[in-house]
Amino acid sequence: MKKKSTFLIVLLLVALLALIFYRISKNSQAAAGAKAAPKSAAISAMVLEAQVFNDELTVSGTLEANEETTIHSEVSALVSAISFQEGTQVAKGQVLVKLVDTELKAQVAQAKNKMKLAWENLKRAKLLLEKEAISREEFEFSETDFLTAESALNIIQAQLDKTTIRAPFSGTIGLRNISAGSYITPATAITNLVNADPIKITFSIPEKYAAQVKNNTELNFTVTGNPKVYTAKVFAVEPLIDVMTRTLTIKAICANPNNELIPGSFANINLPLTTLNDALLVPAEALIPVQNGKKVFVYSQGKAKEVMVETGTRTNKDVLVIEGLKAGDTLLTSGIMMLRHDQNISVNLNK
Repeated sequence: MKKKSTFLIVLLLVALLALIFYRISKNSQAAAGAKAAPKSAAISAMVLEAQVFNDELTVSGTLEANEETTIHSEVSALVSAISFQEGTQVAKGQVLVKLVDTELKAQVAQAKNKMKLAWENLKRAKLLLEKEAISREEFEFSETDFLTAESALNIIQAQLDKTTIRAPFSGTIGLRNISAGSYITPATAITNLVNADPIKITFSIPEKYAAQVKNNTELNFTVTGNPKVYTAKVFAVEPLIDVMTRTLTIKAICANPNNELIPGSFANINLPLTTLNDALLVPAEALIPVQNGKKVFVYSQGKAKEVMVETGTRTNKDVLVIEGLKAGDTLLTSGIMMLRHDQNISVNLNK
């Protein structure tokens, strides 16, 4: 009985070992077969062709007033009258605010009397000098008294003039922050004055396009909530690159006779650059962002080849490639996220 049990155990062990050997043999054959005949992936591709392309840069900018300022008083005083209506047009030199000036007017009258007396003394001294009745030194004292009185009058008159606040340029007056009877100081913001015709557009472009933008270059732009396309002309280019952002600041100008464009608005700008006769445009989905820029895959000798590229303008569906590709290259356009460099593939060319 004992011998029979031992025989059964040995038989089971032999059967288990045979099964293990069979599985190992099958796995080795499958691995060898896979290694001998690698499976190729079918990828969509296109042959790149050079084409004419009107290069255009799309950037954002801000509308700015041609002239703008906050109106302040140069002196501290009570407001006696406000001569403007909020939100209306005012002309250069127009009176905006009048301050209480009673005391200054009295000082001006007093200074005028002193100057008049000094002038009479100077005339008398001149006659006496001609008759040699006084010395040259005494005449010069009278002359100095007159000049001093004249200077004192000019100083007080200047203070009096400051009680009348005028518009420094023509434009639209803003909302006022004061009322008649308010006591204001030079720190008090009375209102804003804006001249928005013409209006300016300030924007920045990447430094690689700096050489392509000159004065008098025309551009188109739109503003939020307004479907109208406006035309502006570049009139000033910053002479240096911003080292922090690596961009160049540009200003353009646009007529705004009806003041429909409001300073501070956001502008979408289409800036024309050069016309390229041999441009290479690739589908946006063919580009893969990487740490050092962007890459694509091209098909060469049955394999996928990884190529780093430098890109330029982006259209609705394509991207301009500046460096890295050439006409005639076969660009892989689908299934690229799973590809590896030098991977065996087959391609389906897009027509």
